[in-house]
Amino acid sequence: MDLTRLTDGGVSVMQQRARPGQVLAEASAYSARYHCDARAVTATVVRAVPVARFLERLAADRLLAEVWAAHLARAVQAARMRAEILTLRTVAERLDAWLREGRALPAKGAWQDVAAEIGVSREALYRELSRRRREPP
Repeated sequence: MDLTRLTDGGVSVMQQRARPGQVLAEASAYSARYHCDARAVTATVVRAVPVARFLERLAADRLLAEVWAAHLARAVQAARMRAEILTLRTVAERLDAWLREGRALPAKGAWQDVAAEIGVSREALYRELSRRRREPP
C-alpha cells in the first residue's frame, strides 16, 4: 500500500510504501486528522486497529511499547534516507543511493514504483536503466 499526500500544487507525493506485514501511517496513531491517503497498489488485506485500543495496549505493555518505539525509530531513519535521496541532483545518483540501501531492482513491470520512491519520472528512470545496460560496469 502507498501512503500519498496531495501538495498545494496538486501533485501526489508518495510518503510511504508499506510491504506485506508492515504498518502504514504510524503517525496517524497520534493525530486527530491525518493528511495522507492510503492506496492499495496490489491485492491487499488490511487490518485496522482502533487508535484508542492501540494506545491502551501500548500503555499497558512495556515490551510492546519498546518494540513500537524501535519500529518508529526505523521509520524515521527510512524517511531521512528518502529525504536525502530526494536531494540528489541526478537520476543516477538517486538510483545508486537507493540501491546502496540494500534494495534490488524489481522486475521490469515494477520499475515505476522505484521511480516514485526516488522522486523521478518513469521515463527518466527507464533512460537511466537503459544507459546502464549499454555501458560497461
